[in-house]
Amino acid sequence: MRLHVTDEGPRDAPALVLLCSLGSTVDMWAPQRRDLAVEHRVITVDTRGHGASPVPDGPYSVAELADDVLETLDGFDVARASFAGVSLGGAIGQAIALGAPERVASLALVCTSARFGDPQPWQERAATVRADGTGAIADAVVARWFTEAYAEAAPAVRNAMRDMIAATPAEGYAACCDAIAGWDSRSRLADIAAPTLVISGEHDPATPPEHGQVLADGIPGARFEVVADAAHLASYQRPEIVTPLLAEHVKGSS
Repeated sequence: MRLHVTDEGPRDAPALVLLCSLGSTVDMWAPQRRDLAVEHRVITVDTRGHGASPVPDGPYSVAELADDVLETLDGFDVARASFAGVSLGGAIGQAIALGAPERVASLALVCTSARFGDPQPWQERAATVRADGTGAIADAVVARWFTEAYAEAAPAVRNAMRDMIAATPAEGYAACCDAIAGWDSRSRLADIAAPTLVISGEHDPATPPEHGQVLADGIPGARFEVVADAAHLASYQRPEIVTPLLAEHVKGSS
């Protein structure tokens, strides 16, 4: 499957692949893409079922989503890259690092988890979206993305992100909920060999810092950073912290 991507920066520079959170498009990486593309070829990916990528019937698995990314990179003749993923994108990054380690120069796991809680709430969310559409859950989801103070201070950002979620195809969103429900990498973290940076948002209610600590403790040599005054979309709320962390990590591993 060929996914929709944006392809920015020098074509002969080391590749950096940015992977998105559930319910988002390549636009969620807008605060990082231009800065990171100065020294890297930045390929930002719409996950299967999201944005302008194809929307096959679900359920999906994280392994399938990872295969989609690798097949898409094959189409660009990118054999090896650094990967950075937020939330679901972080699970996809883990799956790539576990299944195709030779293709991973470095890995950044942002506001993500080795296991996103019990499967039942994800299965219930998938059922709600299939019945009522993504608009039915958009307000609740975006409330977890930003701290309350930030959402109040930046209502245009909050509303744009809410609309992004609501515009996600229902089957694509629901089928990715199925993928999240089945994801559990805890027993395999020690097999991740790529240099890894783990970033958590201090006030993230979806994947709190305890989830990041599990990743950092399980992945050999991983670096762990907690971003103050940030919720689940720490990369968007605090780019002045997250972007330099990513740039430093990727540059050191390229």
